Amino acid sequence: MVIFDIDGVLSDGRIIFGSDGTEYKVFDAHDGFGITRGRELGLLFAAISGRTSKVTTMRMEKLGVTEVHQNQMNKVKSFRQILKKHRLKAEEVCFIGDDEFDLPLLRLVALSAAPRDAMKRVTAEVDYVTRQNGGRGAVREVVDMILLAKGLI
Repeated sequence: MVIFDIDGVLSDGRIIFGSDGTEYKVFDAHDGFGITRGRELGLLFAAISGRTSKVTTMRMEKLGVTEVHQNQMNKVKSFRQILKKHRLKAEEVCFIGDDEFDLPLLRLVALSAAPRDAMKRVTAEVDYVTRQNGGRGAVREVVDMILLAKGLI
């Protein structure tokens, strides 16, 4: 399973509000294709975000990611729920995070990753730092790396 944070990982981290209060985020189509192809090839995906956002809900629905935990500052708690639900072990999970509150979960998984532009404290601790920035192909890079290692692409 690949679990990712949203803001700063699947999106570029910017949150734009229109004058009418509408929230906007930027997502990369390459990340979307990576998730879609990964699902088709048997990977499981989940998102754990510290914020709640309708935009996130819409994007996850579009990508077919049904395991979405929002408003979760304690990401380890959500992670344990996901493991139990899917009968997984931490050794079967990759987590991609970008900020200091992601560190407790990043320390528990088999493969921890962060986008190139993640907080320095995070990039110093993870197993893999992507060549791409968050929201600019970082998730696709990690998914492709996993699929290649499994001989699926």
